[in-house]
Amino acid sequence: MEFWSAKAKALSPYTPGEQPRIEGLVKLNTNESPLPPSPRALKAMREAANDSLRLYPAPESDALRETLAAYHGLRPENVFVGNGSDEVLAHAFLALLKHEKPLLFPDVTYSFYPVWAQLYDIAYETVPLDENMCVRIDDYRRNRAGAIVLANPNAPTGVAISRGDIARMLEQHADIPVVVDEAYVDFGGETAIPLISDNPNLIVVRTFSKSRALAGLRVGYALGQSRLIEALSRVKNSFNSYPLNRIAVAGAVAAVEDEAYFQHSLKQIVTERANATARLSELGFDILPSSANFIFARHKTAKGAELARALRERAVLVRHFNAPRIEDFLRITIGAAEQTAKLVTALDAILN
Repeated sequence: MEFWSAKAKALSPYTPGEQPRIEGLVKLNTNESPLPPSPRALKAMREAANDSLRLYPAPESDALRETLAAYHGLRPENVFVGNGSDEVLAHAFLALLKHEKPLLFPDVTYSFYPVWAQLYDIAYETVPLDENMCVRIDDYRRNRAGAIVLANPNAPTGVAISRGDIARMLEQHADIPVVVDEAYVDFGGETAIPLISDNPNLIVVRTFSKSRALAGLRVGYALGQSRLIEALSRVKNSFNSYPLNRIAVAGAVAAVEDEAYFQHSLKQIVTERANATARLSELGFDILPSSANFIFARHKTAKGAELARALRERAVLVRHFNAPRIEDFLRITIGAAEQTAKLVTALDAILN
């Protein structure tokens, strides 16, 4: 620590989910897809591993921006891409969410938000979820708000709010930027993308890590009116001119173009989510209504930390957050059917 800056000493970094090497592990802690990526994406990436890798990629990843613009019914100037949605969000915090008045986000949400706020010296306030762990739009009607960021569906709860609710928030806060983090929206939420044309203060952030099964590729993107996208690009080009490599762009483009595989994968995960919810309910868990590829579950009698520890001893990994209001919940990624079966068997042994 002798040579650290004062800023580095003061940071409390984000803690990612474990990536342990345990033989026979049932890994349900980081919301990765249980399904492989699109075969077309894998083929495109193999083909991209050629002599062209001696050259830098296109700085603005034009091919991917054009593909995403066409897919979402927008123009390329409405699209920004980055090295995972975490990088895109980090740029948004600096480019759009740093103001004299405080940034607002829920008290229970993605735990990277306060980390970025600390990193960039952004004043922030948290807004409590209601007793059902839902976002209440009217609770954000504060004169002191400088910006708002919301995960929808929320993480780690999995609970979503409607597009109508987002539209109402945008109407109530037309004079400040609003970032909607849609990492999990494909699994059952309502996207805010149709609201972009009428709301110059809206940025929607998405990722290829969850629904497109490409967490290892690190591709994320933002959609919004061109003035907001320009702000993100200014920050990106003051940080890293080439965030996406040629292989990542090729794989992401092919993944977007393989719509049939995408929809089939979503259907499988949503079906297994219903199965996992039913099985855990039978074991005495209360489960929040999820629109994500995970469930947030609390047992009626057992403590969350104890359950997480006991599951780990049985080579089943889930995510436990030692935080106010949610310390007895487990966030459980939706895995393959055989992984759900092993989870249920382990929990049954622990509880009985």
